[in-house]
Amino acid sequence: MMTKTYKIISWNINGIRAVLGKGLLKWVDKEKPDILCLQETKAHPEQLSKEVIDHKPYFSYWDSSTVKKGYSGVAVYSKTEPIRVEKGLGIERFDGEGRVVMAEFPEFILFNVYFPNGKMNSDRLNYKLEFYEAFLKKIDALKAKGKKIIFCGDVNTAHQTIDLARPAANEDISGFLPIERKWIDRVVEHGYLDSLREFHPEPHLYTWWDLKSGARARNVGWRIDYFFVQKELRPHLKGATILADVAGSDHCPVAITMQF
Repeated sequence: MMTKTYKIISWNINGIRAVLGKGLLKWVDKEKPDILCLQETKAHPEQLSKEVIDHKPYFSYWDSSTVKKGYSGVAVYSKTEPIRVEKGLGIERFDGEGRVVMAEFPEFILFNVYFPNGKMNSDRLNYKLEFYEAFLKKIDALKAKGKKIIFCGDVNTAHQTIDLARPAANEDISGFLPIERKWIDRVVEHGYLDSLREFHPEPHLYTWWDLKSGARARNVGWRIDYFFVQKELRPHLKGATILADVAGSDHCPVAITMQF
């Protein structure tokens, strides 16, 4: 019997035009993911070259901010044309920021999400928490219809104390607030597995480092980029990893392998 393998990579690139100048396309050609999910693209497709939009052998799908230029944005590159693609959550106050691309494949539905950052002020924290709730409601509704869900991206929250280098110093900082962490608890309770922890229970695994303080060289980081996989897909989850040696952004890529 033929098996279908999906190597899926997610990466907050902190500006696609910047990372293109650091060899993004060469890295993609070398890594050869079946699906690549990018967050914080900070660009509209029309601002990019045909080589970037139609990079062979990939189909690409974009959700860009309409409320502010050079802000937010996500993209999905896939070697296989999805059955269906949707942008956003269907909620106007969230969808203007260009944060979600959903791609449906025969075996699963994949959400690529750039979750909001709550550090600016209390309004943005509330926006983030409301986005969290709307997103969980969306995927639970699809799960209730029998769909199998994978979601990835920059969640902008470290889940547990093991997921950041200095938990005690950040208990009052958005990104590690109890209310934010409790939402990830609920994601797990609703039947979605933190894919990395299925294979790697060890500490010191981070995906974001502060650039200004040179934290990456000292590995003083946060794990805020995730792949969550619906528990019914666990038999198909064959690996999960952090690509910590890949430079070009303040985040590094994360990856999973699915086999059907």
